[in-house]
Amino acid sequence: MEAAPAKTPETRQVVFLTMLLLWRGYGSEAIRYSMPEETESGYLVANLAKDLGLRAGELATRGAQVHHRGNKELLQLDAETGNLFLKEKPDRELLCGVTEPCVLHFQIILENPVQFLQMDLQLTDINDHSPEFPHKEMLLKIQEIAHPGTVFPLKAAKDPDIGSNAVQNYTVSPNLHFHVVTHSRPDGSKNPELVLDRALDREEQPELTLTLTALDGGTPPRSGTTTVRIEVVDINDNAPQFVQSLYEVQVPENSPLNALVVRVSATDLDAGMNGKVAYSLFQGGEVSQPFVIDETTGEIHLKRALDFETTPYYNMEIVATDSGGLSGKCSVAIQVVDVNDNAPKLTISSLTSSIPENTPDAVVAVFSVSDPDSGDNGRMVCSIPNELPFLLKPTFEDYYTLVTEGALDRESRAEYNITITVSDMGSPRLTTQHTITVQVSDINDNAPAFTQTSYTLSVRENNSPALHIGTIRATDSDSGSNAHITYSLLPPQDPQLALASLVSISADNGQLFVLRALDYEVLQAFEFRVAASDQGSPALSSQALVRVLVLDDNDNAPFVLYPLQNASAPCTELLPRAAEPGYLVTKVVAVDRDSGQNAWLSFQLLKATEPGLFSVWAHNGEVRTTRLLSERDAPKHRLLLLVRDNGDPQCSASVTLHVLVVDGFSQPYLPLPEVALDPPKEDEVLTLYLVIALASVSTLFLLSVLLFVGVRLCRRARAASVGGCSVPVGHFSDHLVNFSGEGTLSQSYQYEVCLNGDSGTSDFRFLNPSIPCRLLQDP
Repeated sequence: MEAAPAKTPETRQVVFLTMLLLWRGYGSEAIRYSMPEETESGYLVANLAKDLGLRAGELATRGAQVHHRGNKELLQLDAETGNLFLKEKPDRELLCGVTEPCVLHFQIILENPVQFLQMDLQLTDINDHSPEFPHKEMLLKIQEIAHPGTVFPLKAAKDPDIGSNAVQNYTVSPNLHFHVVTHSRPDGSKNPELVLDRALDREEQPELTLTLTALDGGTPPRSGTTTVRIEVVDINDNAPQFVQSLYEVQVPENSPLNALVVRVSATDLDAGMNGKVAYSLFQGGEVSQPFVIDETTGEIHLKRALDFETTPYYNMEIVATDSGGLSGKCSVAIQVVDVNDNAPKLTISSLTSSIPENTPDAVVAVFSVSDPDSGDNGRMVCSIPNELPFLLKPTFEDYYTLVTEGALDRESRAEYNITITVSDMGSPRLTTQHTITVQVSDINDNAPAFTQTSYTLSVRENNSPALHIGTIRATDSDSGSNAHITYSLLPPQDPQLALASLVSISADNGQLFVLRALDYEVLQAFEFRVAASDQGSPALSSQALVRVLVLDDNDNAPFVLYPLQNASAPCTELLPRAAEPGYLVTKVVAVDRDSGQNAWLSFQLLKATEPGLFSVWAHNGEVRTTRLLSERDAPKHRLLLLVRDNGDPQCSASVTLHVLVVDGFSQPYLPLPEVALDPPKEDEVLTLYLVIALASVSTLFLLSVLLFVGVRLCRRARAASVGGCSVPVGHFSDHLVNFSGEGTLSQSYQYEVCLNGDSGTSDFRFLNPSIPCRLLQDP
């Protein structure tokens, strides 16, 4: 058998091409699927194996694949089951736009054997978009002369949906002038058209605002809106009209150039250039020459001076014209008002600038006034302030004299500024003022006056010589030499007061000096008078009283009056042995020549033979027992007391007391020879004590009366001689001690101390209060 011939490569290509054509012919009829857009991913489109009549799993065996020809990969094939799934959500508007129907082509390729299957997926539209206008606002400019029925096209709204889901109709918000019509175009789109129903009037309503709404045919329908703003375009259909047909105005004749006379105003209901008004004077000539009008504002200004006497009135007409040639007219009546435009004048003929203060009715100035105006505008009134002591006296015609109303007082006011006011009687009044300055010259009519009627100065004793103790001062309200003051001392009223050796005064400034050291215990105060004189002609003077107080220093130590410390024999006090505690042994009496706290004395017990037996009271010097005496106590005791004042520094003195303890006052305080006596009976001792006490009281009373009489006589003699009184012979040189409220004693008592100068054993001591009496201290 003959072998078959071998196949060449060309033969194989022809066979493959033939088979491919056969396969394409087999799949020329496409399988089409349909689904709405916006279907969620994972949606089962179809079972491809079932639609192709293949068994399950045969697509996987043959290597089936989905091939998208330039389209987005929307489908996914499960080769095992043959299910065709939606890979992602499809958007018809994005994939096809306005193309209808929206069909997506893809192929199924089987590799073993090779086979191509044509597949189509049609997406149906849903109403997922609302109509949208290209702009949020549309502007239409329509002239107010547009006739009703005029159609104005509007921009259409866009809707990506197709068919019935696209824009189907337009509506407009309710209004009186327009309605909207939906116009269908050949391509099936819908356009809105605005139709004018009623004529527009810009002067009535210059602008309208409408709301245009686009509706689609979906279920439910969607809509979109835009604003249509209509501007009514003006036409020149109104002439200018003045606010007033007649303007009446009054202009003062002294109005400055370029002053505003009046402002006319016209309005035009049109807008833009049609409503712009220009003003002008209607007629020319000399009558309108003083005035000019601003064509833009309508203000009439004065361009030259007015004169009421030449032309009292002006009448003119003003025209207002718009850009379209329409015009309006008004009249302006101007009345020129006469004014008081000249102020009075004042001319000084004679003037005196200085007047003595004691000259009444002195002529200060002579002047005249004038005013070129006439009538009330030329009538004048002159005046000066009412509070000034001057008068205006008219002389003849328009002359006046200015005189003083009375005698002037320079000390009250040394200068006057007099303002003379001249006013006319015009309306408004014009006034001229002229100020005159008048000096008041001084005369010596005021005596120097001290700042005080009396001065009280103080100086401490033991001062240094030429010590400044104070200044007195006087003032003089005059001026110049009339106010120059000198000070001097006047002779004292007391001829025994050597004032010239005590104080001196500075003639220029009134400073007082103490010339020598003072002693408070000798001179406690003195007074004198000081004179202050000016240098006027005649000179005037005044006096003032000066009182100088000498202040005490603690320059005196306390002086012990009792017991005396300078006696030839010591003073001995008797103390009964039976004395109770607190028994008054004696009282130390001391004085201090100083005063005040320098004379406040205090007492202190420094030493005692028996320290616990005696005590002294610090303020009155009383020495008392502190306990009962015993048999063991000594019969004699010696006490040392200290007396101190309260000065700074303190001064002190000491005093020694001798105390003798006795059994009774009948026995002498000095020891006597012992005599054998029968002991007295108890009744006799008591009687003896009573007799002694009675005798002592009687004796003290008698001596007190005698001392009182002697003191009175001594004081009278001292007052007459201003010296010390005579004192009895004894150990103490002074008989009368004047405490004057100082020391430890009361201010209302003086004490007379009588001492027995005998040195025997029968000394007797006592103190007696007398009537208070102060020594004459002031000169």
